Amino acid sequence: MNRAAALRLGAFAGALVLAFAAAYGLGSAVDPIAAAEPATAPAHGQDEMGMGEMKHDASGQLPGLAVSDAGYTLSPATTFFRSGAKTELRFTIQGPDGKPVTQYTKTHEKDLHLIVVRRDLSGFHHVHPTRDASGTWSIPFTFTAGGTWRLYADFQPAGLDRNITLGTDVNVSGLYIPVPLADPASIYSFHGYDVTLEGNPVAGKESELTFRVNRGGKPVTDLEPYLGAFGHLVSLRSGDLAYLHNHPAQHADPGTKGGPAITFGTTFPTAGTYSLFLDFQHAGAVHTAEFTVHVDSDGTTIVPPTALPSEETTPHGH
Repeated sequence: MNRAAALRLGAFAGALVLAFAAAYGLGSAVDPIAAAEPATAPAHGQDEMGMGEMKHDASGQLPGLAVSDAGYTLSPATTFFRSGAKTELRFTIQGPDGKPVTQYTKTHEKDLHLIVVRRDLSGFHHVHPTRDASGTWSIPFTFTAGGTWRLYADFQPAGLDRNITLGTDVNVSGLYIPVPLADPASIYSFHGYDVTLEGNPVAGKESELTFRVNRGGKPVTDLEPYLGAFGHLVSLRSGDLAYLHNHPAQHADPGTKGGPAITFGTTFPTAGTYSLFLDFQHAGAVHTAEFTVHVDSDGTTIVPPTALPSEETTPHGH
């Protein structure tokens, strides 16, 4: 059963309906602060071609687990929202001098990438807010359901030679129905697209993952460049929501076409369950395919399907 179906079933039965009060959760107050790093520290993100190993920060933890790193802090204007209400999501990145950062080095054509996802790994969004002269970032946003949501800011401050990924929680009041993770599968189908996943991820070692995009039973060979690549992959570890952000090996120049295969080199740091979110652009629109992967220390094979499913699943938001 896909997540949308589970959500409808839960709402109908009412068994899991909870009133998520505004005081629920600890929010950003409990987010850890990573140890400061010198500006000369090696990059812990991907290399220019997106095949680099995801490395720990100076505190020994993975990206996205800390609200502050190397003197930079993610500071939301508020950590309380109402579900279903259109709002303005606003935040700043405070620099080592305590002031909002206003100078950035573009990574993949943007100064900052914002990931928003509920802590049960539903409602994934990859968006790009705008920044005003004071250094405040903002974007119109509607939280679709109550619960604790995680914000990730992925950026590179000017003068620092690596990307930083900061994370913090916000609390959303309203109807809260937990959505279980989908079972591991090698195919995700939605809106006429079928995306298959092939690979043998092994914990602690770089693994190659290949996504193949089909539409209407035919390979898609005209994928469009999106932020300088034919696809973007975000992997989140279930439980603590550690963040891995990788890009495909092939760079996409403007005007070029790609597909049907998009290959990534990525490192899953530990054995466990991960949610993978693949963004790709086709026919002028950005689409998101979602997968659940169990990774063991001795390798887990993702077997390509022999037949496409007869029913489409519906993504839970992008």
